[in-house]
Amino acid sequence: MHPSPLNSVEFIKKLVEFDTTSYLSNLGLIEYIREYLEHYGIESVLAYSEDKTKANLYATIGPSGKPGVMLSGHTDVVPVTGQKWSTEPFRVVEKEGRLLGRGTADMKSFIAIALACVPQLVKANLNTPTHLAFSYDEEIGCVGVRRLLSMMEGMPVRPAMCIVGEPTNMKVFNAHKGKESMRVKVTGLEAHSSIPGSGVNAIDYALELMNLIRRIARDFSREGPFEDGYNVTHSTVHIGRIIGGTAVNIVPRHCEFDFEIRNIPDHDPQPVIDQIIGYARQTLEPKMKAVDPGCGFEFESIGNYPGMFTSPDEAVVAFVKSLAETEEISKTSFGTEGGLFTRQLGIPTVVCGPGNIEQAHKPNEFIELQQVQQMERFMQRLIHALTGS
Repeated sequence: MHPSPLNSVEFIKKLVEFDTTSYLSNLGLIEYIREYLEHYGIESVLAYSEDKTKANLYATIGPSGKPGVMLSGHTDVVPVTGQKWSTEPFRVVEKEGRLLGRGTADMKSFIAIALACVPQLVKANLNTPTHLAFSYDEEIGCVGVRRLLSMMEGMPVRPAMCIVGEPTNMKVFNAHKGKESMRVKVTGLEAHSSIPGSGVNAIDYALELMNLIRRIARDFSREGPFEDGYNVTHSTVHIGRIIGGTAVNIVPRHCEFDFEIRNIPDHDPQPVIDQIIGYARQTLEPKMKAVDPGCGFEFESIGNYPGMFTSPDEAVVAFVKSLAETEEISKTSFGTEGGLFTRQLGIPTVVCGPGNIEQAHKPNEFIELQQVQQMERFMQRLIHALTGS
């Protein structure tokens, strides 16, 4: 099925052609990778979603029974719906030293370059193995990788370290913020707008809770806690979506809004969520239920992942700095699956990969060919290091 090896650019083009938008299946891409690895004698283990429409892939190249280095990436991409592209999103166009296409930056190029190196990895007689971990549904809250984590918990030997290949311009990130996203549904009681006191205005009560959330956000900006190294050095709270009401002359029965907390790693977001829910339950709901017992608030978690912090003293930091040929480490506000690998499995993790996060999720997403070449050199140094030569 694979008569000749693909180079990195050819592999990027192939992977981008699979439309793995998060609301679609990724099985076509996963089966392609599985069969490609099988061609080189590498067995893959798949961890499926509950409905079997998606899967994570885990494979080891080199000696089994040794911890090794894990290369981690997500296979899903964000939607192109409503975006104005000058090219076909799922067909790579090479132009002015760039590869344009959905997922070129975030983050199929990392996966493709790693896979393009498989023939070399197989021939290299590795002393230390390379593990490949490719997930689904990262873009909607690091959902799919949790199935992979559950599978890995039962493994007799886990990777010694992990490199998450999100786009960092090949810089090394040892820390990122965590995220908690919540959906709030407010149920009131309809009434004619000329007699609002006979109803319960769901939007009014939603606004009262949103005002509390805004006060918490302001407190964080003034009082912290703070952590240097981030472009925003404190935790943030943000209200990102709101819908509600039926017509201007009806006291609204429904209102719904989403908010998120992006917390620095040492700042536990749960007490903040408890404060918000407690205010709704103890202060707002009694007033609502005094008019009608059916009124109130519902809270639903719609996505979360922990922050990541890997000590600069961990071996993975020095190792990946040497592969990336840099002396610097940085922190970032965007999230990855790295926090889950460190928290749940205890695998020291850093984030380092080709491409610029500023290109992610946008129309005409692209990666510079120079970044592809940097990642290729990174992989060559990795192979050299793992052979022990």
